[in-house]
Amino acid sequence: MRRLFVCLCIVASLYSCKQNIEYKAYLHDPQLFSNTVHELNGVVMGNNFPPMIAARNYTYGAIAAYEVIAAGYPKKYQSLVGQVHGLTAVANPAANTPVDFELAALLAYIKVGEAVTFPEGSMQEYKDSILKLARDKGLPENIETASQTFADSMSASIIRWSKKDNYAETRSAEKYTVRDEPGRWVPTPPMYAQAAEPHWMEIRTMAIDSANQFLTPPPIPFDITDKKSKYYGQLMAIKNAIDSLTDEQKHIADFWDDNPFKLNVSGHVMFGTKKFSPSGHWMSIIGIAAKQAKSSYDETVYAYAKTSIALFDAFIQCWQVKYTYNTVRPETVINKYIDPNWRPYLQTPAFPEYTCGHSTISSAAAEALTDIYGDNFAYTDSTELEFGIQNRKFTSFRQAALENNSARFYGGIHFHPSCIVSNAVGKQVGDFINGKLKMKK
Repeated sequence: MRRLFVCLCIVASLYSCKQNIEYKAYLHDPQLFSNTVHELNGVVMGNNFPPMIAARNYTYGAIAAYEVIAAGYPKKYQSLVGQVHGLTAVANPAANTPVDFELAALLAYIKVGEAVTFPEGSMQEYKDSILKLARDKGLPENIETASQTFADSMSASIIRWSKKDNYAETRSAEKYTVRDEPGRWVPTPPMYAQAAEPHWMEIRTMAIDSANQFLTPPPIPFDITDKKSKYYGQLMAIKNAIDSLTDEQKHIADFWDDNPFKLNVSGHVMFGTKKFSPSGHWMSIIGIAAKQAKSSYDETVYAYAKTSIALFDAFIQCWQVKYTYNTVRPETVINKYIDPNWRPYLQTPAFPEYTCGHSTISSAAAEALTDIYGDNFAYTDSTELEFGIQNRKFTSFRQAALENNSARFYGGIHFHPSCIVSNAVGKQVGDFINGKLKMKK
């Protein structure tokens, strides 16, 4: 009888260990965190958020997850408290509580990511499915409770901080004034939408000192009367390029289009199509890199947090320049002075031409990722496959950012010199953030 009891105890112990291994293997899989970022990406896309607002969701969510990881791995990571503007304190886990920090990081990301811009609950069904599967794999109730409690307290800290970044105030700020002046931006077809986020430069930065920290040279002077002027030459360069695009150039333009909402017009029929925004595209690239590098869960969270901060600040820097110069889009000038029926290959976004947002933020993200994974990190970007666009291969993150320069030109929405300047300034933003933030010990 005693031998039977001992055997049962051993079986029970082995079963318990198996259950612990099962739920941990599931919850501590870094791919689960990347899948969760992709889920938030889908929610953001579904709500038609422009790219800079999307970046705000990703960044606060990623910082919430990172702060949980920093609390759980204090010998490996350093809190961003005192390093990013306005973050003076965050919650700490209660003493002697069985927090699973990977689970808590995931829960904090979900809670903050969905709550920063839109009402909480958008990812509730997804969250419930994760917890149900974890319970089925043996997640103990006390660990789930402790992890959820810490995630909630950390989320409250980050959401409180996010509400002081001036986002709410910019919702009621004065709109852009449309004036038909030579060289000044006006709405473009087919949506003729009002200027997007003309006060985004007023958002509190994360790491850079201010929106105007990095000096950007003025754009090429508007001059449509002199056919020998640099401006007229760039205008014709973009028109001629679009009129004779190769299939490869079209693929490059389509791949980096990242238009969160395109209005398609065919006769009297109009319908919208959605894709990930530029910031959403880079969220996907982070996941691809983390998987290829076999990053651990905590390293994956770190990569998302650091790169998100670079994206966040790069948007603010770029928008400062955009609404300082308010430069007209090529489409507007070509339609008015050269060919009223000409259209760019891609749909023109609803904000000024100079500087290029996608080039700026792509370069900043590339610098952050290069700092994490090294240069010459070759990878295949499969982000656009779910939108019917074939993969592209890159030898490095920097090469991807440089291709983006060409993509905006091939799309007919940016002068190439604008993209070159944007890439250089984005690199400055990324370099500054790499040097300033001390995240890994």
